[in-house]
Amino acid sequence: MRIILGSMAQSTDSKCSTDVKQTDKVESCENISPCFPGQTKTSDARDLTKEEQDRLSNERILVSDFKQTKLEKEAQKNWDLFYKRNTTNFFKDRHWTTREFEELKACREFESQKLVLLEAGCGVGNCIFPLLEDDLNIFVYACDFSPRAVEFVKQNPLYCPERCCAFQCDLTKDDLIENVPKGSVDVITLIFVLSAIHPGKMKLALENIIQVLKPGGIVLFRDYGLYDHAMLRFKSGSKLGENFYVRQDGTRSYFFSKEFLAKLFEEAGFLSVANDYVLRETVNKKEGLCVPRVFLQSKFIKPQEPQTS
Repeated sequence: MRIILGSMAQSTDSKCSTDVKQTDKVESCENISPCFPGQTKTSDARDLTKEEQDRLSNERILVSDFKQTKLEKEAQKNWDLFYKRNTTNFFKDRHWTTREFEELKACREFESQKLVLLEAGCGVGNCIFPLLEDDLNIFVYACDFSPRAVEFVKQNPLYCPERCCAFQCDLTKDDLIENVPKGSVDVITLIFVLSAIHPGKMKLALENIIQVLKPGGIVLFRDYGLYDHAMLRFKSGSKLGENFYVRQDGTRSYFFSKEFLAKLFEEAGFLSVANDYVLRETVNKKEGLCVPRVFLQSKFIKPQEPQTS
């Protein structure tokens, strides 16, 4: 399968987890807009100011082992409570994703061919419903860690079992093959999902999703990048480990370097196609502050199976 993908760097992220005033909570992007049109893709991490370097170097105290164990055990409960508080009103629909998936039609042999998609970490459906509206020839498998989020997906008026199958799943331990046929998926989206998983379990999630991906199929990845403003604004007592932090509500976030991500995917059996930082400046209108955002935007494919003679 040959996939031609346009530049996702031209899209606008619609799922930020922090604003510029209180970054240890998950925050909406309603009041955040680009300072300048477009974004910059780069292979290098963002340069830090002296103040930022000092802040990171002084951050040596980690959350206790007891609390870290508790956070891991209660990870699902914390995300479920997040969706209980915010219901379906928190994140904006990702219409930029719809524009990107228009280009995935290039992988089809004929226009009416159905594309099979898995959104791993679907939340309340902000990505899948714009896709289903835009393309009648997409079938979507959608899973999320939070049972409450999955119920919100199923309650959406646009949810149709003939075109979408939503189910609860812990990607680190629940076998996807129980809900998705092995090797049946053309495209997997992994958007602001892997960062919420403990770094020690990320490889398990990738080994899980590669099972349902077709040989030659692609994973579209976007998540928080190293030295994103959110990472630099966590308060003392929030650090769990290297590049890994906890918010006040108990949800966690990891900030990726491109080297760490590439190694992670390669160890899980993927081949790297693209792996870049995306740099943006965003402004909080209420505070009048312009801050640097850093995302990691990548594409990985499942290798074609070797031909037998």
